[in-house]
This record gives sequence, C-alpha cells and structure tokens, in this order.
Amino acid sequence: MPDGIESESRKLLGRLRDTMAEEAAGQARLDRITHLTADSMGTEVCSIYLFRDAETLELCATQGLNAEAVHQTRMKLGEGLVGRVARSGKVVNAADAPSERGFRYMPETGEEIYSSFLGVPIQRLGEKLGVLVVQSREARKFTGDEIYALEVVAMVLAEMTELGAFVGEGAALKARHTQPALFRGGTGQEGSAMGHVWLHEPRVVVTNLVADDPETELVRLREAVDQLRVNVDEMLAGAPGDADQMQVLEAYRMFANSKGWMRRMEEDIARGLSAEAAVEKEQSLARARMGQVADAYLRDRLHDLDDLSNRLLRILTGQGRETGSEMPDDPILIARNIGPGELLEYGRKLRGVVLEEGSVGSHAAIVTRALAIPLVIHAERITTEALNGDRILVDGDQGVVHLRPDDTVMTAFRDKMAMQAKAQERYASIRDTPCVTACGRRIQLHMNAGLMADLPSLAGSGAEGVGLFRTELQFLIRNQMPKRTELAALYARVLDAAGGKRVVFRTLDIGSDKVLPYMKPQDEPNPALGWRAIRVGLDKPGVLRMQLQALLRAANGRPLSVMFPFVAQYEEFTAARTEMDKALDRERRLGHVLPERLEIGTMLETPSLAFASQRFFEEVEFLSIGGNDLKQFFFAADRENERVRRRYDTLNLSFLGFLRGIVARCRDSGTHLSFCGEDAGRPLEALCLAAIGIETLSMRPASIGPVKSLLMRTRLDEVAEVIARAEAEGAASVRAAVMEHLRQRGG
Repeated sequence: MPDGIESESRKLLGRLRDTMAEEAAGQARLDRITHLTADSMGTEVCSIYLFRDAETLELCATQGLNAEAVHQTRMKLGEGLVGRVARSGKVVNAADAPSERGFRYMPETGEEIYSSFLGVPIQRLGEKLGVLVVQSREARKFTGDEIYALEVVAMVLAEMTELGAFVGEGAALKARHTQPALFRGGTGQEGSAMGHVWLHEPRVVVTNLVADDPETELVRLREAVDQLRVNVDEMLAGAPGDADQMQVLEAYRMFANSKGWMRRMEEDIARGLSAEAAVEKEQSLARARMGQVADAYLRDRLHDLDDLSNRLLRILTGQGRETGSEMPDDPILIARNIGPGELLEYGRKLRGVVLEEGSVGSHAAIVTRALAIPLVIHAERITTEALNGDRILVDGDQGVVHLRPDDTVMTAFRDKMAMQAKAQERYASIRDTPCVTACGRRIQLHMNAGLMADLPSLAGSGAEGVGLFRTELQFLIRNQMPKRTELAALYARVLDAAGGKRVVFRTLDIGSDKVLPYMKPQDEPNPALGWRAIRVGLDKPGVLRMQLQALLRAANGRPLSVMFPFVAQYEEFTAARTEMDKALDRERRLGHVLPERLEIGTMLETPSLAFASQRFFEEVEFLSIGGNDLKQFFFAADRENERVRRRYDTLNLSFLGFLRGIVARCRDSGTHLSFCGEDAGRPLEALCLAAIGIETLSMRPASIGPVKSLLMRTRLDEVAEVIARAEAEGAASVRAAVMEHLRQRGG
C-alpha cells in the first residue's frame, strides 16, 4: 500500500477521533463526519443513513445534498441503491448511478447532478445499523483503497453509534439499548418468567478505535495473537483425545495461525485503526458472511473464527467474562447458544433462558425442562441488543421475549402470571387427590425427569411416579464417559428420592441432536433417522452393558423398570433384552443382589413398531409412546423445523386413529401402555389421549396440575362420542369439536 494512502487514511481517522472527542450533540457530530469524509475522499457528497426501524432508513446527515432533506428523506429496506446496500450488507460502487438496477431518484435531495455512487453498510458484528454514501459529479468507479477508507469510516460510525455518540431527536437517532424491543422466537420450553438480563458472554466494549502509533498497535496485536496461540495449544494438550474434538481444536489452531487473518488486521492497523478495532473489523465481516453462508460446515468454521476473535479481544482489552457486574436475584440468561454443563452450573438460580440459536430437542431444552424454567429459542439478535440488568419478560408458551418492556406490557404480563399463580394454588389443592375423571375412569399421571434436581417435584407436583428418567444428561454434561460406580450411585439416589414410587429409567438416548462431546459424531444427512439411541447401544454394547449393570446395582434388590429408546423392530428389542440377560447373569455370578422385580419395556417412537408381530406385544412388559418423535415420523415433519412442525396437529384424526390401534393391540396382549411427550402435558391433548384409552400419561411436573384439573372435571365417554362424531363428519382434527364441547360444559 502506498505511503500516501496510508497517511491519508490515518489522517482521516485522526480527524474523526478528534471530532468524537469534541463536546457536541449527536447531530452536530454526524454533520461534522460527513464534512470530514467528503473532504478527505474528494467527493462533493457524503451522506449517512440510519435505520429508524427494522424496515426503514432515514437520511440523518449530509454534506452536498439539500439540508432540508435531512430527517425527511426515508426509504424502505431494498429501495434504491441505499436500500440495496442495507438489505445485502454489500458495497455498491456505481460510476453511473441512475443507470443502475434499482436506482430511485429522491427529488427533495437534489442528487440528480451526481453520477458516481459508493455505498457501504454501517454494521457491527453482523447487526445492520445503516449506510454510508459518497457521491460525485464525475462518472467514475471508486478504487479499492477508497472503498476501504469508506468502510473504515463506516466501522467507526458503527462503534460510536453503539457507544451512544449520535443520540438526538427522532427515531433514527434514539439512544441504543434504551427502547423496548420485542423478539419473536420459538418455544423451547413452556412457562413464563420475568426478571433481569444476565449475559452468558458479556460483550467486549472497544472504546479506543483510532491509534496514533501503528508500530505500538502492531506489537500489541502480535503479542495478543501469540498469547491466543498458546491458549489454543493448551486447549489441544488438555483435550481428551477424541478425534472430532481434536479436529475442532485444530481448526481453531489453523485460524489462530492464519496468515491471511493476521495480514488483514495488520493492514487495518497500518491505516490507522487500533489493534482492538482491527480485530473487531474482521469479526464484523465474518459475522456478516455467517448470515449469508448456507453450507453448515463453513458456517461452523466462521463460528470458530468469531469465537477466536472474542478471545483475542478479551486478551487485548483485559475484559474477561467477569465484568464486575453482579448477577441479579432474578436472572434470565441470554446467550447465542449454551452447552448442558454450562447451563447446569447456573442451576436453579435462573428464572428463564433465551437463546439466539438452539432447538426444541437441544441439550439446553432438556436441561431447562429439568429445571422447570421457560426457554425461548431463535431470538435473533438479542445478544447484541440486551445489556446486563435490563428488565426482561419471557413468554415460553408463545416463544416471545419483551426486552425493556413499557408499563402497559409489564402490567399485562403481571396479570398473566398472577392468573397462572392462582391456577397453581387451585392445582395444589388437588395435588394428593387421585386423578379420577367425572365418569369414574382412573388416569395415572407421572412426571418426566433427568436430574436429581427434578426429584423434589415428585411430591410437589402430585406425580404418581417417574414415567421417564432420561439417563443421557449424565453423559452429556461430562468431558469423558462416566464410570459405572458413579452411575450406580446416582441411580440409587434417584430411587431413594422416589420413596418407593415407580421410576422408569430410559437407557442412553444419544445421537440425532444429542451428541456426546467424547463420542465421534456421525456425518449424517438426516441424523434424526440415523445412528441414534438403541442403534448406538447395540453397536457399542460395552456402553449399554455398563449402564445396565449400574442400574441393577442401584436397585439393590428393589423393583426396577428399564426402557429401551427408539426401538423400530422386534429384533432390536430381543437384542437389547439379551444384553440385559447377560448383565443379570454377570451380577448373579458376582453375588450382587438382583432386583425384586424387573420390568423391561420400550419407547414406541417409530410407526414400524406399532405393526410388530404379536409376539413382540406379548413379550414386552410395557410400552411408552414417545409422542414427540412418533408425531414427526408419522407426519414426516421435522420437529426442529419451525416451518413445518406446527402444521400437523396431534388431534388430527388420522394420528388419533393410529394411536387407537396401538391402544387396542396393548389391550389385547395385556401390555401396559403410557404416553410420554409434550402433548401429554397439554390439557386438551391429554384429555383426548385419555378418551381413546391411554390411561397413563407422563409429562413435565408443572403440567400435572392443569391436566389433572381438566380430567377430573370431564366425562371421557362424552369426549369419546365427540371424537366419533367428528370422525363420522369427516373432520380433519377433533380440536375444534372438543373445545366447543368443553365450552358448552363450562370446562
């Protein structure tokens, strides 16, 4: 790069820094920046457009266009060349702007005399804030160095906007992180919570964007990168040796040693940026690319680069995760994503969790269910908008988050929570009453669990037992395979805490979205239909045997119920049952006490198992319908895909008819049947499941009260008649008919 361009770039940045240091209102600062930029770039026009809302840009400052157009000219995202830059996040460089695709003439600005146009996005860590434009009469393409210079100015604008340097009148100049914000995501775990934000990864704040001495900044950058490389090497040395973990860490090492990454940051510093600003500039570009990359592997690598950039910024600024902020008494955790171990470290302090990523079947969803706190997933951009201590409301039922809510929203939300609290008081009054419907049918209500922390809910919720104890959490939260003695001790504590009530232990259900950190993940195009659950157990019998032995020892003579997950055919059940027989023989030979009674069952999660031979139904001692998986396979609708998973109704008559077939086969063979899954905990769905003959339902503890309350007030024979009538009339779903029946009965 020629010295002249270097010095001009540094000169411009120096003048920008001086402008930032001056005491001035936000509008005056913006005006000064447009003057400086136009002067430095030798253009007649420089204009700054900022978002006034998610879809609308506003001209906030200009040198060269009509001053009267400031705060009057607005355009929608994608409208005109400015809108095109804003939508795409990419540079538009046009020698003859009026002839460009999408050009829109704004008569009030007086821009008709200008031919050339250069627009660059103003964005910070992937968040679009506006567009910076220069124009000139001369029809010419701007050079790469000129584009770079304007991008640097745009970056400074983005950082200063984040720091509140341009606050003024009007929506486009409103102070950031002060206005109410609504985020619509997806439901990961139902429930409502109000509290204050606690950021899992506090943002690094960069305040020194411009540097006078490039040599000093280069030394700072190189020393920080050296420290980063040492840290990555230490991570590699401490890794447990799993090939795939090593592969991820090697990718880290590759980025940390990337000459291209280093060269780009060094060039940024040569042009006048501080070391921190150079790192964040590269990070912003990576974040912007991340949103445009469809390939999952490349997106993961960009995530790696993003994480390394954060680590490097923390080294440069000295800002660790500990920011000095105290966790509030009512924390709502905000994160892009989070592992089960990290989430469990927070424990029961949390009121709720909001993630930018995540899924309904993710580790985080499993843990939040265990902690009985709401989870909202896919709340895009919340980590860039939320600040520690912000007031926040989480509606897990609707998948909605209110950040810094106004008084009206607060009042409505408090009313909703008060109504829920009243309902909980009503449910507490029937907690110890057996669930008998108005027509005299006895329905058993059990709870799902996965942690010792769940077990106090057994008494508090009125559950009659644990219909599903997920054993995979103890494997997911560790960096290495747990020992048999550790598992046996844990399972024994679970049985102790259950106080003689039945606990059904499901063997290790991994694969699909639940990948152990120390087990090689499979590169599968459709992991939900791939190598998972009992398929893993039968292919790796050592792990299955170890777990079965731990369960037998934990029982120590007490009754034991064990259930195999994701069995698709009779042969898989017999193979798994054979492993249990081997474990029993081994324990007998060792002289250990065997369970007083041993029940072996399976989850029915695949339609194929409903059509297994009669021999299977006679041999299996109990079946639990895994509603979440069964429904996705029945409707061929991925439960992780928000676009399709809500399209298909549990109360669709084709699905209810299928379930009725399973009920009939179990009744004929004397096989105990239960239903386990989210739908068991939804009162209307639970009512219909009971009406078609399923007499045991297993759900999250908080759902037992509402389900029991409705069942005890309702005649199942009448609901069965409503279902039959809807079927005769050719309805697709019985939902509307059953709801109308309940409304007429005052249910």
